[in-house]
Parts: sequence; structure tokens; C-alpha cells
Amino acid sequence: MPKIGPYNLHTIECGRFGLDGGAMFGIVPKPLWEKKIAADELNRIPLHTRCLLLEGDGRLVLIDNGIGDKYNEKFASIYAVDDEKMNLDASLAAAGFHREDVTEVILTHLHFDHCGGSTIRRGDRLEIAFPSATFHSQREHWDWALKSNVREKASFLPENLEPLAASGQMNLIDGRLQLFPGVELFPVDGHTRAMQLVRIHDAEQSLLYVADLLPTHAHLSPAWNMGYDLWPMTTIEEKARVLDQAISGRWSLFFEHDPVVAVADVVMGERGPEITGARELGDL
Repeated sequence: MPKIGPYNLHTIECGRFGLDGGAMFGIVPKPLWEKKIAADELNRIPLHTRCLLLEGDGRLVLIDNGIGDKYNEKFASIYAVDDEKMNLDASLAAAGFHREDVTEVILTHLHFDHCGGSTIRRGDRLEIAFPSATFHSQREHWDWALKSNVREKASFLPENLEPLAASGQMNLIDGRLQLFPGVELFPVDGHTRAMQLVRIHDAEQSLLYVADLLPTHAHLSPAWNMGYDLWPMTTIEEKARVLDQAISGRWSLFFEHDPVVAVADVVMGERGPEITGARELGDL
């Protein structure tokens, strides 16, 4: 089992879904991006909701939690949701845990594919899915999500946010900090306001949970950014800075959405940053 510092690391697969390839790659022409990730007949590319569980130091820390299961048939059809075999409960059980065991949930941001599993529907009621957990979000992002905006209205869903707001279980964070020993959070602003990345580290190694700064390994190139990014030039600058740190610090990257690559290292190639050593988390 892979381990960094006091934490045993577990991949938590929360299901698969699809998003429009053009939206996922912005200004990059389809003949180029489709060489990396092929689209279906509706132009959607396959994506994972691959989350990370840290077990140790008296805590069970879940980073993001996927789409959840509150969606209706129309939503499932639009986004090609498939969680029949890979889902949050099955993945937790495979690691030897249940929702009630989770003590901390770090939310990189509040788009539905990252926080939808935070709440569950019981009849006509919405409840918190992790009753014993504290949820950690950047305060600036939390306030941004609650106000919402035209661009992100379809991503900030009330059924995900309102139960959290009423729960008393939110811990709002201001900027970069060490949340726990060996667990560092730092915000980036290109994709959405104050999304937070998570670095798990000790004296020998670091694993960076890159969330939607790098949704797939194909997004390492500077101009390969999502049309969903609110501030694409900021994303370009943030990617360059984070990848420079990853290369110099020999950090490994954990990809939340990549359909093939779970973990990889990054090196500077002739044309810019590129991945090497693609592998599963178990081979860290």
C-alpha cells in the first residue's frame, strides 16, 4: 500500500462521466485533442471522478467525492454518468471503510463533479453524506459559489451547497496553509475563484492532487485549457508555476479526471512539461 508520511493512500473511484470535448479543450482544434482522448458520437470525452483517501494520524481524509447519486435520468444522459460498478460506497468498502468513518472531507471546489457526493437524498430530504466529517473549503470559493454566476450556475447546484451551508460542518480556510501534518492546501484562481490544490508530502516525496488545474495529462501544454476556465490566462500562469514546482521538487501528480492516467511524474521536455512514469496509485 502506498504511504506518504503517516498516511496510507487509497484511490476512491466515484464513477465515470462525459463532458464535451470542445469545452474540455477550449481553443485547441478537435483533430489535435482527439489524438489524446477520443470523443463519443455526442462529442463527449470519457472522464473519471478519481478521488483520494488518506488514512492515518487518527484521521480518515477524503479529497473530493464525485457527482453523487442524486441526479435524475436527464442529468445522467447529458453527462453520460456511469457509477454502476465504480462508486463512492463500493470504493470505500474496498478500502475497508464506510461513509461514517470519514473524519475530514477536503473539497477542491464546489462544482457538481467534485462535491456532489457530499449530500444524499432520503425521500424528500437532503442530508449530509458524511455525518462525522468536517468539510474544508476555501472561504473565498465558498462565498463565490453561494453567490454563483451565469457562467457557473449549472455547476454550483443548490442540492449540493444548501445542506452543507446548514450543516455546521464547514471549516472555511483563508489562503495557503498546512491543514494537517503533511497535508498542504493552496488556492489557484484560473478555473474558478479560489479552487484549492492538495499536496500530500513528507521529507522524501510529494503527491499533488491537481483537481481541475490539470483535469487530464493532455492539459499540461500551456494553451491546452478548458473552455470552462473563467480566467484562462490565469490558468496558463498557474500551470507554469505549479509544474515548475513539481519538476524542481520531484512531485508526482494525481489526476482526478484523466480516463487513463491516475498518477505520473512530470519532467521538462523539448516542447515543455510532459508526464513520465504513468502508473496507478498503488505503484507510487
